[in-house]
Amino acid sequence: MKRIFSSPFAAIAAGLCLRLFLVLKFPANSGDAVLYEQMATHWLKHGVYAMDVFGKITPVDLRMPGYPAFLAVIYALTGRVGMEARSWVMLAQIPVDLLTCWCTAALASVLTRIADDRTQRRRVFQAGLWLSALCPFTANYTAAPLTEVFATLFTTAALIPLVLLVTLNGGQLAVQKYWPRANRFWDLAVAGALVTGVGTLFRPETPLLLLVAGLLLGFVLLPRHQGALWVRTMAGMALVCAIPLAPWAIRNAVTLHHVQFLAPKNSNLPGELVPYGFMSWEKTWLYRFRDVYLVPWKLNDEAIYLQDIPDGAFDTPAERAEIAAILETYNDDLTLTAEEDAAFATLAKQRTRRHPMRTYLWVPAARALTMWFTPRIELLPVSGEVFPLRQSWRDDKVDQSVTVGFFLLNIGYLALAMWGAVFLWRKAAARPAVSLLILFIVVRTAFLTTLETPEPRYVLVCFPILAALAAQLFGRRMAQPANRLPV
Repeated sequence: MKRIFSSPFAAIAAGLCLRLFLVLKFPANSGDAVLYEQMATHWLKHGVYAMDVFGKITPVDLRMPGYPAFLAVIYALTGRVGMEARSWVMLAQIPVDLLTCWCTAALASVLTRIADDRTQRRRVFQAGLWLSALCPFTANYTAAPLTEVFATLFTTAALIPLVLLVTLNGGQLAVQKYWPRANRFWDLAVAGALVTGVGTLFRPETPLLLLVAGLLLGFVLLPRHQGALWVRTMAGMALVCAIPLAPWAIRNAVTLHHVQFLAPKNSNLPGELVPYGFMSWEKTWLYRFRDVYLVPWKLNDEAIYLQDIPDGAFDTPAERAEIAAILETYNDDLTLTAEEDAAFATLAKQRTRRHPMRTYLWVPAARALTMWFTPRIELLPVSGEVFPLRQSWRDDKVDQSVTVGFFLLNIGYLALAMWGAVFLWRKAAARPAVSLLILFIVVRTAFLTTLETPEPRYVLVCFPILAALAAQLFGRRMAQPANRLPV
């Protein structure tokens, strides 16, 4: 048994079996998948990055081009497009996710080497590989035509050079002019920025990683009067990150007549009403993912019913009546008008004026907790209802058992990661690396709380960090009793 767990090939094989099971048994779908498939199909067949808008092929910039490019390659190789090719797409995502597992193990090994060369890096590598290979939360997204698999890969791959960058030479970076290994510094900076740039082609918020690394690098360099080196590094990494995005920006400038390096935040079509007022109103109360299905994802498509909105969205009976009147008008034609959106904006301002801490602190905090402490079964045929425990158990024992099991497993990954972070923090040389990883999680989570919908899947790119930190616990040497006699 020990030989099995010490073999990286056994871990990869176990991860392969888990992902094949999820792909074949629980293939999933999402609204975003249709968008990606349309873009990829038109790109392959017509040479235009476009969607069907009112029956017409229309160039758009709603999504970054990385994932549609991947789909177009799969379509070209299989001769199938759209839903007919989804099985092939999911199977192709399996090796990508397994590569992420290997990068996670490498990150765990790098952290160990930074902290203490005497620690058993091989055991840490193996633990990181097993923890990531058997993680059902990231593995589950190989069974969905979404960007999470690639976003997780490139984020994890970029973290390896960036962790080395902020801890280079034990965190004591010398001025480049007098440091004989200065080229290594720039190699790491360029590698981290380039991988981040490629990852941005899949998820537009990926540059947050460079922002966090740059800030932490400033804390290392500025106290040592190396501000010029810090400025050059930040400018150089920004330039390198922009290189993979340049063709996309040029395409947008030529086709859509505006320079756009990233996809628009609100994913709106040209001339389409962006419901800023409606979204501002949501941010005063919405934090549960189940409410996303019942309210924002129905906008301009289905009727929204007052009874589906939680009581926390209403401060007074008069406010409830006003929202009911707006929804009654909206439900007549299922189209949010500018006047209705303005009414929601007014309600949002009134609610924020009455309770500013609720809008700017408590709701974002609740969103963060919801995204992190969840069963993560969005893609599985399970309800996901943890509470109330007794009622859920009476309704469906199997459903409740699976839900609670995944909920506890999620907490287990978080607890092990926090324990591993505390263990690493004791080593002074590893503190910049731990700071980078924790700060990235905090900054990314804070950014995600500002989005229209707090989807738990958005924090999945942080799970390799959890696995890498948790793996540190498995490399600790066990102390031998002093009075133990040799056998």
